Amino acid sequence: MSKFKTVTWPKVILFGDSITQFSFQPNGWGAEIANKLARKCDVINRGLSGYNSRWAKIVLPRLISSQNSADSSIAAVTVFFGANDCTLEDKNPQQHIPLQEYSENLKEISQLLTSAGVSADKIIFITPPPLHEPAWEKECILKGSPLNRHNSVAGQYAQACVQAAGQCGTDVLDLWTLMQADGQDYSVYLCDGLHLSEKGNQFVSQHLWELLERRVADLPFILPYWGDVDSKSPESSLLCNQ
Repeated sequence: MSKFKTVTWPKVILFGDSITQFSFQPNGWGAEIANKLARKCDVINRGLSGYNSRWAKIVLPRLISSQNSADSSIAAVTVFFGANDCTLEDKNPQQHIPLQEYSENLKEISQLLTSAGVSADKIIFITPPPLHEPAWEKECILKGSPLNRHNSVAGQYAQACVQAAGQCGTDVLDLWTLMQADGQDYSVYLCDGLHLSEKGNQFVSQHLWELLERRVADLPFILPYWGDVDSKSPESSLLCNQ
């Protein structure tokens, strides 16, 4: 029988659409969070490009389950949907989700996480960011379609996300409001009018860390610092039950 216990790494799970999926690219917000949590947490990317909240709630039990003992060490989960839900129904019916259903889907996602052992205080909702229509319209035209989103509609979904968070008792990062605060030029946060630019990734990382930090502040540094390892008897340092 082994004389030492397996090291358990707590997890932070990033659950969302393409804005989450792409967050592990160089200078991405997910990569920045993972870097901050090195030797404390595994940061797991569960971004699903193109997904909306309806599809998200269907697949979530396949990703996080109370039956999976590894999921008992979750420190936090971000839920970042809405950028696809808010597409205009007549322009993009495949991804569009009605506003009220979007709200209910977020609540159901929160309930599914809670039933899997992830308490509401570990959940952070993230609203869709603002949409810069001129830039996104150019992207749509290149793909042979008309403009399929409006910033004002994205704002309605952001507000619904904030309200759902309040009803579920979770934290929320309201990107739509923060990125437009004080009349600032929010287009600098977007690379194509919809997805995040490098500056947008930095913005998300900075503001998300403010919410994440208190959830992970007490997590220990996993395995000894190299300078603390007994070079004459490394086993005594590296195989200790800590």
